[in-house]
Amino acid sequence: MIIESAKQIQEELEQYIDPVKRDFLPKFFKTGKGQYGEGDKFLGVVVPNTRKVAKKYKDAPFEVISDLLQSEWHECRLCALLILVERFKKSDDINKRLIFDFYLSNTSRINNWDLVDLSAPTIVGGYLSDKPRKVLYSLADSPLLWDQRIAIVSTYTLIRDNDFIDILSLSERLLHHKHDLMQKAIGWMLREMGKRDEDLLVQFLEKHAKVMPRTMLRYAIEKFSDDRRKEFMKR
Repeated sequence: MIIESAKQIQEELEQYIDPVKRDFLPKFFKTGKGQYGEGDKFLGVVVPNTRKVAKKYKDAPFEVISDLLQSEWHECRLCALLILVERFKKSDDINKRLIFDFYLSNTSRINNWDLVDLSAPTIVGGYLSDKPRKVLYSLADSPLLWDQRIAIVSTYTLIRDNDFIDILSLSERLLHHKHDLMQKAIGWMLREMGKRDEDLLVQFLEKHAKVMPRTMLRYAIEKFSDDRRKEFMKR
């Protein structure tokens, strides 16, 4: 298939526009003034249909993907990222590095939580699974909220491999984060770690529960028994 431009891919996405979703999604993703997604615009295409388009155009060149990432439309940016995810899964080490570098050079356009969550575990977490993780700490120290979320959510792939060092270190580094989206993300990753090693999560909570934001703590202990959850929330 000859892929001429990002416009070609956008036009295909537009075939899946749902007017109800077009009205709903801006509210769901908090696009109002002062909210985390301020100014983001939605065509009204649901994720399964965006995936369908991404798979069709998985061989799009980086120039086209870059143009998609610059789009004002959320679904075009998501499609670009899902193309990268599809390609990463089937790439050799050299091409995985190219995708990883391209991804990190465009984090300013990976600017909502779903864009991060649907791409970072595969591309960043997957690439770093057998490599040093210094970049995660650079992302965590970035002033950009979405860089910080990339750092945390990327650990999902590592956690699934029973590699818990970075989620513990990053959680301590970002323990007092004030943004609800980050508190949820950190709590979510700690919860995932706890599914695999509950004792390790309990050790972390014994040390930090008293100072953790309640949202972060609530997410982290979601899979505990009722009594154990109440015990930690009282702290």
